[in-house]
Amino acid sequence: MYNFNEIFIQILLLLTISIIVIALTKLVNRPYSISLVLVGLLLGLTEIPLLEEAEQFIVQSEVFQVIIISLFLPILLGDASLKLSFDQLKKEKGPVLALALGGTLLSFILIGIGAHYLIGLSIIMSFTFASLMSATDPISVISIFKTLGIPKKIVTIIEGESLFNDGVAVVLFQISTVYLLSYIEMGWIGLGQGILLFLQFSLGGILIGGAAGFIFSQIIRAYDDFPLEIAFSIIMIFGSYFVAEHFHVSGVIAVVVAGLIFGNYGARVGMSNKTKVNIDSFFDTITFFANSLVFLMIGLEIKNIDLSHKWGYIITAIVIVLLSRTIALYISLTFIKGFSEKYKVILNWGGLKGSLSIALALSLPRTFEGRDDILILTFSVVLFSLLIQGLTITPIINKLDIKDKKEEPS
Repeated sequence: MYNFNEIFIQILLLLTISIIVIALTKLVNRPYSISLVLVGLLLGLTEIPLLEEAEQFIVQSEVFQVIIISLFLPILLGDASLKLSFDQLKKEKGPVLALALGGTLLSFILIGIGAHYLIGLSIIMSFTFASLMSATDPISVISIFKTLGIPKKIVTIIEGESLFNDGVAVVLFQISTVYLLSYIEMGWIGLGQGILLFLQFSLGGILIGGAAGFIFSQIIRAYDDFPLEIAFSIIMIFGSYFVAEHFHVSGVIAVVVAGLIFGNYGARVGMSNKTKVNIDSFFDTITFFANSLVFLMIGLEIKNIDLSHKWGYIITAIVIVLLSRTIALYISLTFIKGFSEKYKVILNWGGLKGSLSIALALSLPRTFEGRDDILILTFSVVLFSLLIQGLTITPIINKLDIKDKKEEPS
C-alpha cells in the first residue's frame, strides 16, 4: 500500500526539482524539456530513498496514462488552441491539413510496412507501433518550438499539425489494436468501415468541441470577471474532452476546436483585454507546471523499460520512423506551391514524438501481443526524438538562418 500523504510530498519534491532544472536551463537559453528528460533518466537510473516511493507510483502504467492523457493533455491542448490565431491558422491551412491528414496517414502506412518487413513484427504489432509514431506530439513540439524564436508561419504550421494529427493518430491506434485484421479480411468493405470510423471519430469531436466553444463564448458575454471566466474555460476544456471520450469520439479534436472558438470568437465577443491577458497568464502558469512534470516522467519511465539485447531493433525502428516522416512530409507538401525548402527541413526534423505516444502504448492491455516490444521501441524512439532531434533543432535553425522576422508571403 502507498502512503499517499508521503507520495504527495515526494511529488512536490519532484516538482521542485523540475522547476530548479528549468530555472538553470533558462539561464543558458535552452529548451527545458530536454533537460528535464535527462534529469528524469538520471533519477530513474539511480536510487534516491527520499524519492523512491513517488517515482515507483508515478511510473505505474495506469498512473502515467491517467496523468498524461486525462489531466495534462487536455490542459496543454487547451492552452495551445486558445492562443492559436484562427486567422493565422486559416492562412496556413494548406500545409497544416496536408501534414495532419495526408502526412500522418502516409507515415502510418510506411512505418507499418517497414516495421513488419524490416523488424519482423506481426501485422497488428507493426501498425500499432506505426499509429504511435505517425503523429507529432503536441506536448513535445509546442514546448520546444515556443522557445526557439522562429517565424510565426512555421510555428503555426507545426502547432496546427501537432494539434490536429493526434485525432488521426488515436483513431489509427484504435483501428490497429482492435479492428485491423477484421478490416483486412473484409477487403474494400473493411477500408470503407475504417474510413467511416475515422469520420465518426473526427466529426463527432468537431461537433462536441464546436458546441462547447460556442456555448461558453455566449456565457462569458454576460460577465466581466476574469477569475470566473478562467473557471469557465477550464470547465469547457475538460468538459469537451470527457464528453467526447464518453461518446467514443475524439476528445483531442473536441478540445482543439473548443479552444479555437473560445480563444478567437469568444475573445472577440465576450472578453475584455484584462480577461484575455489573465486567461493567457493562467494557462502559461498551469502548462508550465504540467510540462515540468511531463518530461521528468518520461525520463523516470526508464525504470520500467528493459532495453538490453534490443539495440538492433531499436536502431532499425528509429531509422524507419525518420525515413517515413521525411517521405510523408515531402510528398504531402508537394502540391503546396512556393513552400520554403528550409521550412520543410525544420518541419521534418522538428516532428518530435513524446509523452502521448508512451501513454498510448502503456494503455495497451497486458495481454496484447508484443506489448513489451512495442513499449521498448516506442520509448526508444521518443528518447531519440527528444534528446537528439530536440538538441540539434536549434543548431539547424541557426545554420539555415531562419530568424523571427516579417512573415514571407504564403
